[in-house]
Amino acid sequence: MRLKMTRRALAATGLAALVLGGGALVVEAATAASDAMVTIQNFDFHPMALTVPVGSSVTWKNLDGEPHTVTSTDGSFRSEALDQGDTYHVKFSKPGTYKYICAIHPRMLASVIVK
Repeated sequence: MRLKMTRRALAATGLAALVLGGGALVVEAATAASDAMVTIQNFDFHPMALTVPVGSSVTWKNLDGEPHTVTSTDGSFRSEALDQGDTYHVKFSKPGTYKYICAIHPRMLASVIVK
């Protein structure tokens, strides 16, 4: 009964479990898509480098009193100007490094690394 509850708990948290002979339990983290948040504050993206699995969605939220954009340097995505409290979402379906800037304040540079 205890092992059955453990399997359910592991499955619910997105982990894969393998039961071996002798009652030993080996656990491996699953590489599942997830959601991540980037905040825009004090004229910077936080975090400046974010790593996510393929299929993940990233949400940017502007906490500054000034408008900002989220604009990829390769042209793959571009937000409108985000006022304070506004959000912007992108789902990343291909691996790669996606560098982006604020088009209004181009010194603001960050990246999303999709593996």
